This record gives sequence, C-alpha cells and structure tokens, in this order.
Amino acid sequence: MSESDPLPGRILLTGCAGFIGSNVAALLLSLGYQVDGIDNLNDAYDVRLKQWRLAQLEGRAGFAFHPLDIGDRDAIAKLFVNRNGYQAVVNLAARAGVRQSVENPWVYIQTNIVGTLNLLELCREHGVKKFVLASTSSLYGEKTPRPFREDASTDSVLSPYAASKKSAEVMCFTYHYLYGLDVSILRYFTVYGPAGRPDMSLFRFVQWISEGTPLILFGDGQQERDFSYVGDIAAGTVAALRPMGYEVINLGSNHPVAINDAISLIEELVGRTAVIDSRKPHPADVRATWADITKAGALLDWRPQTAFNDGVSRLVAWYQENREWARTIATAEPGGG
Repeated sequence: MSESDPLPGRILLTGCAGFIGSNVAALLLSLGYQVDGIDNLNDAYDVRLKQWRLAQLEGRAGFAFHPLDIGDRDAIAKLFVNRNGYQAVVNLAARAGVRQSVENPWVYIQTNIVGTLNLLELCREHGVKKFVLASTSSLYGEKTPRPFREDASTDSVLSPYAASKKSAEVMCFTYHYLYGLDVSILRYFTVYGPAGRPDMSLFRFVQWISEGTPLILFGDGQQERDFSYVGDIAAGTVAALRPMGYEVINLGSNHPVAINDAISLIEELVGRTAVIDSRKPHPADVRATWADITKAGALLDWRPQTAFNDGVSRLVAWYQENREWARTIATAEPGGG
C-alpha cells in the first residue's frame, strides 16, 4: 500500500466468487481489510469454479460470505444496516461476456444496470464515500484508435453487454455529480489466469488442447487481445480504493497478443497440437484490443507485473492440477471478453 491508500476497514465486495472478485478478496484480506463478500452463485457458467474459488476464501480471518443477488435491493440493504455502512463498495458482480449478451440481453440489464443502481442508492443512503465499478474494454469500438485511451468515444458499443456497462458508468457519474460519491471505474482488458472464466478464450484453449477437443477459432487467428493476468488486475482494483473524485481507468497489459500466438504457446506448454475448427468472425467481436495504461500508472502507481508466458503457464498448471473435474466444465458455447 502507498501513502495515498486508505487504512484497512470493512469493504463490501460483490461478485466475490467470481474470477476477478475472488482474487480481489484474497488481496484485501492479506492487506488487513475485512470483507463482506456477496455472490449469487448463478449458473452463467459451471458453479463448481465459483465454489472452488470461494473455498479458498472461506475460513480466512475477516471474510464473511453472503449468498445474495445485487438485484435484490432489500436483502442488500440489510447488510448496510447491520454493518452501519462500509468504508467502500467494490462492485465486481456482473453478467459478463459479449456473445452471450446477444442471445439474452435481459439478464445483463438486470444485473449490470439495476444491480449497480441498487448499490449506488445504498451508498447514498448510508453515507458510503467510495465506489469502485468493474467495467470493460468492450466499450471501445472497432474504429477506436489504438492503443485505447480512456477519453476515446464509447458511444458505438457492439453488444448488449458493453451497452449495460456503459449505462452503469454513466449512472456512477450521476451519483458522483449529485452526491459527491468518489468513484473509480476500471475498464478491464481480457483477464485470464488460474480458475478463470470458462467462456474466455484462454481457459477454453487450454481445455480443448489438453483433451484433444476441436478448438473453435472465430476468424483467422490474427485478431489481437490485450490479455491481462488476474493477479495484476486485482492489485489495480485494490489500488483504486484511494480517493480520486471520479476517474475512468484502463487496466490491461499494454502488450496485445495474437490469438494464433496464444494457441501456439498453449500447445507448447500442454505438449499437444490443437485441432482447429475454423468459424466466421463473430459480429460482436472487435478485431483488436490494446490498453493505454498511462493513466493507471499516474493515478494508481500501477503497472502489470506478470509476463504473458508466465501467466499462461500458471493457468496450464492450475488446469493440470484440477484436470479431473476441470476437463468436464462446459466450454462449448463460445464467449467473449
């Protein structure tokens, strides 16, 4: 922690059994914070992953788990009353994924917009001063100049998922303007790592190559992603608890990697050759993502520490250690990032 970071207090962390949320919870606890973790453990993907992550947190001093949905305002309000408010709310609960949102946009509106509004209102009512929102690089469009800067236009989003996150960002600014809420909005870029989301490309690639399952590849594989290691993203999220007024900040690696190169690395680490099932590009996918992280360095004193090869090696090692059940996790429905 730096001198500008707040002293550890009690944090309300939503999405605590999620991929990023569980890593943020672990880091907060190691720094001495008390964490009330909320998660509805929905079946957007195999709940065993969420249960595995939650098991790494349960029993740790300072951690309390509450199986709640941020869409249920009355239930969440009871926590605020019982705890007499919080030092900060970190809202990582979300329905994520570009392609799934095209199929079922309704659930994205309920969680990402209504759920965020519920939390903002409760912060206002209970005098909570700090709010951190997880947002996404999916707000940047196909024509956004690279690398993506936070001041680039986000008016032409390509999916209901991105639209719901854009709406949440705007609502956060409204509460900052009207009520003085200190808000940090973090736009994450394609997060990966051990026990990650199975709808994300690297988890799927590791499973498919390991098990000899055909690897579904949309497009020619030359599309690029700014893959960001989950431990680095967690550190940036915790750093964003410091007072900043209202800021939108990219958290990414600033080193885009071609999908074909990612596949080659996994082939090398797993020791098997991928069987490619080529498909047409998905219209909701952008050709490339690339984070300008200058602002994160200036405001958060943050920069990624994990090289792509090292991060993927840790993902592969986790998969091999948990292969008995991880190989049965459904990954057939392609996701976004």
